[in-house]
Amino acid sequence: MRIGHRAASRGDRGFTLIELMIALLIGVFLLGALLTIVQTNRTVFGDQNKMAQLQDGERMAMTMMADVIQSAGYFPQPYQPYNNTLTGALIAAPPFAAGAAPFIAGQAFDGTYSAGAPGDAIAVRYMTASGDNILNCTGLPNQSGANVLYINIFQVQQDAQGNWQLTCTVNGVQYNLVSGVTNLSVLYGVKQNAGTPGNSVDTYMNAQQVTALNLWSSVISAMVQLTFNNPMYASNLTQPQYIYVQRVISVMAQSGPME
Repeated sequence: MRIGHRAASRGDRGFTLIELMIALLIGVFLLGALLTIVQTNRTVFGDQNKMAQLQDGERMAMTMMADVIQSAGYFPQPYQPYNNTLTGALIAAPPFAAGAAPFIAGQAFDGTYSAGAPGDAIAVRYMTASGDNILNCTGLPNQSGANVLYINIFQVQQDAQGNWQLTCTVNGVQYNLVSGVTNLSVLYGVKQNAGTPGNSVDTYMNAQQVTALNLWSSVISAMVQLTFNNPMYASNLTQPQYIYVQRVISVMAQSGPME
């Protein structure tokens, strides 16, 4: 009876303290590994979301600027080829920005130059007929029922919260387009040598140089560079602080840009 009782007692006994501590330690390691995987996945997902937003902003900014810049100098010619003229459509107008020279009749481009951030401003003029699907910098066509002369101004400015944004101003009304843009740089492709045959770019100049040489009527293309804040920089200092996006945009009324 005593032997049987002792055998039963050994079979019913629980885990020892050492066994419980080992099991607890293994559980802590497994839980730590699981939390590490979850946190890594969250970080990767957040980084991918930030990069996706950055790429969307890059595409939107360049698409909007390209749509406008390539339309510079456009004007409708309904019914008869010479019903309108460039100088008649793009009439002389006040300056597009403080300190800038006024538009002369027929002038499609104007701009300001700044060596430091937030950089340059570019103004683009054209006239559209109602329903011709020529977009202004808000992404909307003219549906007014009449011809409209648009002055589109792109520049980088701060919003009410102090954040830098690419903005566009259409006929005096400002719109915020893309956030995270800290600088806009524009070089204008011109044909400086009038004796060269054809109509191809031979020089890229900033707005100050174009103004000094009175070459606004010779602008054939625009080289636009936007500087974006890198959203990955805050959490990963090995990343560059800024990301640069550049594009050469041809003017439809001209031809032959050389990149």
